[in-house]
Amino acid sequence: MTDFNQQNISGQHFINGAWTSETTDFCSNNPVTNQALAFKFANASAEIVTNATAAAKQAFKQYRSIAPERRAAFLNTIADEIQADIEAITATAHLETGLPMARLQGETGRTCGQLRLFAANLINPIDNRYVDLANPERAPLPKPDTRLSTLPLGPVAVFGASNFPLAFSTAGGDTASALAAGCTVVVKGHPAHAATSELVCKAIERAANQCDMPAGVFNLVQGVTPEVSTQLVTDSAIRAVGFTGSLKVGRILADLCASRAEPIPFYGELGSTNPQFILPQLLEQQAQELASTQVQSMLMGHGQFCTSPGVIVAIKSDGLNQYKATLAQDIAAQSAASMLTSGIAATYQAQLETLIANPNIELIAQGESSPANHFTRPTALKVAANDFLASSEIQQEVFGPCAVLVECDDAAQMLLIAEQLEGQLTASVHGLEAELINNQTLIEAIAFNVGRIIFNQMPTGVEVCHSMNHGGPYPASTDSRTTSVGSAAMARFERPICYQNMPTSILPERVSVDAQGVKTF
Repeated sequence: MTDFNQQNISGQHFINGAWTSETTDFCSNNPVTNQALAFKFANASAEIVTNATAAAKQAFKQYRSIAPERRAAFLNTIADEIQADIEAITATAHLETGLPMARLQGETGRTCGQLRLFAANLINPIDNRYVDLANPERAPLPKPDTRLSTLPLGPVAVFGASNFPLAFSTAGGDTASALAAGCTVVVKGHPAHAATSELVCKAIERAANQCDMPAGVFNLVQGVTPEVSTQLVTDSAIRAVGFTGSLKVGRILADLCASRAEPIPFYGELGSTNPQFILPQLLEQQAQELASTQVQSMLMGHGQFCTSPGVIVAIKSDGLNQYKATLAQDIAAQSAASMLTSGIAATYQAQLETLIANPNIELIAQGESSPANHFTRPTALKVAANDFLASSEIQQEVFGPCAVLVECDDAAQMLLIAEQLEGQLTASVHGLEAELINNQTLIEAIAFNVGRIIFNQMPTGVEVCHSMNHGGPYPASTDSRTTSVGSAAMARFERPICYQNMPTSILPERVSVDAQGVKTF
């Protein structure tokens, strides 16, 4: 066990299996005190980025051929090393994010769980490989032997997320799924938790050494300037990008990937309001409970979960009046709190001021006054359905502890909102079973605009499992066919390949007739 008080944060980049020796010139910050921490980090130069991508490209030549069992052992060892250093990692993340220790310990468990899930899938794949056996007697032309498999894309650039310093960052889902697929990785550490990134990187370094992985299988570059990010995604060695962050930055990077001489896939998770549709009969019976549950969900992580419920859609009724009263009471009792960075707090406050100034929006309640400028207040607003539908600004995500209640006159307006939703990661439908049966048209409309539809449950939290889909139509993600959570996330960093009439003596093991998971036709 490493003693956090004796941790030596180098502030350097990790490239080709070694730490660099660069001048340090930026600090991470404590978001609660809004003051710089003692940790100092080097901002990656153009040469550093080039060295990192070149190392990943060279290592890919060896890593792509490493057997799935060895890659699984590597992933499991990364999880072991993170778990062994959990006290130092979570203590550092707590300083850099202000997130509660219990939340960070849980997130560390999820991070390790993701790594182990991909490892397990490498040993016992859940996906099928397909074989069409030859038929030389077929007329008028013989049928060849064809076998479908996959190949890893190549070096992957991964961007650490601000709101999940572990599960969506250095060794998070994008890194884990890329390594599982046989790709090497270059991580751009998030500057808000650069020290946490370094400690996790050191765990990966130890695992790579123990498992005899090639130097350059994993690389970490730190930086605060946009040039680091833009150079990384435009480097010809990079073959795919995983990103979780804002729509503005994500769109810039996605456009750069698309404009390359040889375009590459950009897998971005860019935002979601995760609307809650509450049907009338359940609302009449459980108005107070539903309102309190809404507040609990939207206050998780001070509203900084990607699945935070930011929109509530319901039909005017006595039940809705009770809901609003409880919502106002619960929101007013909440304390102001710091956000992950002062920049995120400033953006939240600016968005909120714009919404409150809108004459079509009414303030339901706000939490207690902020003790400091970088603290933000939980807020609930309401708007008529027609005004919500007419304003794209009101429909946008407010990243933080804010929710907009949309009051509908009838079920037709609720359906219209469902049909006109922007792409979302999730949406929930709350109703009695009979109501759900009678609202299939509404449910279908919602389903076509989300990646995950949830019934009688709040959306905060994502189960890491084979059947999970964490994605959705744009702008929730840039490719609605993919997920960033669950074993299917590996598919983002693979491409199909067909082997035709290949001698059985040199066929890849996973497409031999006797291999597990192969379907023969």
